[in-house]
Amino acid sequence: MNDDTPQPKPPDAPGTPATALTEDVVKATLRRVKDPELNLNIVDLGLVYAVTVDGGLVTVDVTLTSPGCPSGGEILTTAEQQIRSLPGVEDVVMNLVWDPMWSPDRMEPRIKAYLGF
Repeated sequence: MNDDTPQPKPPDAPGTPATALTEDVVKATLRRVKDPELNLNIVDLGLVYAVTVDGGLVTVDVTLTSPGCPSGGEILTTAEQQIRSLPGVEDVVMNLVWDPMWSPDRMEPRIKAYLGF
């Protein structure tokens, strides 16, 4: 017997809803954003202070290694673009904050060791 009735897609098939939009998903995405001078991601460098997801609105508090960082605009733009590429994101607010000031203490321990801190 040949049944040509369309079958439902399995849960992991293309075209099914993606993983829920969460703070962890956003942080994982921000790991793709690198400081161009150090070639290390902004999460491990401790530049991402907070991520909030409220429905489709993602708010990120981020800092730079210094107020005069020449790569600041590039980092912020790339971070926003990466977040906007996530399914379910309707809007992104990037807050550049300076309190507390960034210091090497904010870096992941393995990154501090890699950089010799």
